Amino acid sequence: MLFEKYSYIAVEGPIGVGKTSLARRLAAHFGDHSRLLLEKPERNPFLARFYDDPQRFALPVQMFFLFQRIQDLQELIQPDMFSRATVTDFLIDKDPLFARLTLSDDEFHLYQQMYRHLQPQVPVPDLVIYLQASPDKLIERVRRRGVAYEKGITEDYLSRLVEGYSRFFLHYDAAPVFMVNSDNFNFIEESHDFDLLLERIDRMRGGREFFSRGA
Repeated sequence: MLFEKYSYIAVEGPIGVGKTSLARRLAAHFGDHSRLLLEKPERNPFLARFYDDPQRFALPVQMFFLFQRIQDLQELIQPDMFSRATVTDFLIDKDPLFARLTLSDDEFHLYQQMYRHLQPQVPVPDLVIYLQASPDKLIERVRRRGVAYEKGITEDYLSRLVEGYSRFFLHYDAAPVFMVNSDNFNFIEESHDFDLLLERIDRMRGGREFFSRGA
């Protein structure tokens, strides 16, 4: 069983790529053997205002997310965390990626100090599933899901985010990474796609593997 091989799986990727949906499906697939730990962007009181006025609200939105993620990750420090498979839709290591994109130099310096001071000593994932998608596909998905505070997201912002993720995972080596080009997959509505994903993950042997339609 996959959950016996990977007891802590983090699903990552830019906005609109489907990481939360995939994390939910993975946890449902594992059933009683798993627990799900999700980001909660709707609880960030600054997020909607950030998309309307990024320069003014970048720092408070980033700091709120940092505190929220660290608080949530305290669960992973519990001694019994591996009694069930844990699936998350975020990786704390990539948190500075958003900060570098949105904060001024002085704000980023302040953020870095807070991050280094607060970053919990949490277990490293057994596997990171990195979902990729083109900016035009991401903007299409964001518009389709119709979240009110996401209306201000631009394709330019998503393009910079995609580039930032690519740079981050180019150098990330703390855990095995299964990279997936999700442009032509639907892991939520198409059972065949989801089963194929599980099969390819189970066959993974190295520390880094890429999966796309036809690969």
